[in-house]
Amino acid sequence: MDVNAKVNEQMVAAAKAKDKIRLSAIRMLKTALHNKEIDLMRPLHETETMQILSGLVKQRKDSIEQFAKGGRQDLVEKEEAELKILQEFLPQQMSDDDVEALIRKIIADLGATSGKDMGKVMKVLMPQITGKADGKAAGEKVKALLSQ
Repeated sequence: MDVNAKVNEQMVAAAKAKDKIRLSAIRMLKTALHNKEIDLMRPLHETETMQILSGLVKQRKDSIEQFAKGGRQDLVEKEEAELKILQEFLPQQMSDDDVEALIRKIIADLGATSGKDMGKVMKVLMPQITGKADGKAAGEKVKALLSQ
């Protein structure tokens, strides 16, 4: 089942169950996807959908961090609930070992040797891990492996 169909199905279920937080989070996702479709003037590809979903997950994580620093526990709890709901739409997450193995393979394939090659490695890596792993953590791993 593609993400759009799953979003629509989950939105109807949340509305019937009168689950306000879940309904709000799913509507936010549906709106983000719809707005991107309008911008592109065509239906989204699966990778584009995953990029949008990953961006929303990243926003929630950043918000949680900021609200925690500001002592706003009520907002932290709301963002954590939304994050949990959004993560249900992401595919199975890659383990750290899988990400590292993929990075090592890409580095070997490209013949990357230094930090100057980081952009080349990330360009190949990101489409393969979007929605499946944290891009920021992957970037740090690439940097660490290239600086060895």
